[in-house]
Amino acid sequence: MSITGKMVGKFGDEIEESLFEFAEFDNTEAEKTGYSNYSYWKSTWNSFKQHKVAMFLLILVISILVFTMIQPLIPGQKSPTTIYLNEQTQMQDKNLAPSLEYWFGTNSIGQDLWARIWSGTRTSLLIGFVVGAVEAIVGIVVGALWGYVKSLEKIITEIYNVVDNIPTTIVLILMTYIFRPSIGTMIFALCLTGWLEMARFVRNQIIIIRDREYNLASRCLGTPTMRIILKNLLPYLVSVIMLRIALAIPSAIGSEVFLTYIGLGLPISIPSLGNLVNEGRMLMMTPALRYQLVFPTIVISIITISFYVIGNTFADSADPKNHK
Repeated sequence: MSITGKMVGKFGDEIEESLFEFAEFDNTEAEKTGYSNYSYWKSTWNSFKQHKVAMFLLILVISILVFTMIQPLIPGQKSPTTIYLNEQTQMQDKNLAPSLEYWFGTNSIGQDLWARIWSGTRTSLLIGFVVGAVEAIVGIVVGALWGYVKSLEKIITEIYNVVDNIPTTIVLILMTYIFRPSIGTMIFALCLTGWLEMARFVRNQIIIIRDREYNLASRCLGTPTMRIILKNLLPYLVSVIMLRIALAIPSAIGSEVFLTYIGLGLPISIPSLGNLVNEGRMLMMTPALRYQLVFPTIVISIITISFYVIGNTFADSADPKNHK
């Protein structure tokens, strides 16, 4: 700068000092320049919302869940276990077609099918969610240890081979014979072998990525095994794990329907979608009574298809490659 208060340019030209301002350093502003408001889950949700069909099915499933919870509290609802009689003849209102009084009709002993379907949906969804949660927790823990901790690989492999070679149907039959048929027995029987598929899947995925550079670096730095699994491995698998969990719920409901079909499900006194489908199946050859099979089948179809589409869409949305 010259004595006259003017700045001298690169080639000796004088530049007016008023044209420039000195930049001041601000620590707060410097931190803001390095901050990103990117959120993985927010980006996943934004990607999921772009799929209109999946969003519609998600809203539909949530509506069904909410309605099944509040349905008994709605005024004018009938009991799912009460046998209703005709006021004039005092005979059972059995096998009545859908009407204003019985929205979905009645079954062969005069019970309200509308109330039984929503009560059965509550029961089947309870079984599905509990079994899905147990399968996810046990399967992820066992699969992660199986795939990453090499010292446990042989032990877990032997346990897996023993349990996996026992047919699932045999296990379910034995459990229903040993214990009294109930919701708890059904959940316990389905959880005994349900974790195997999840554990094998997680194990295979972890074997693929366990020896990548960032995991080798973490081991060299002395990072605990559980921290590597939780921070390095499982976040990489979040999309496929969520897909498996979403599919485990309709799978558990389907297993409950199958057990009821072969006569090993819940007792008739406990309404479930499996019981309702089995009752309707026996009447499907009578055209006037097919509604007893159609209504529970529609509910099961909506639930299973919705979870399948939602699970696949969420898996695609959770893939970082699909994030913008």
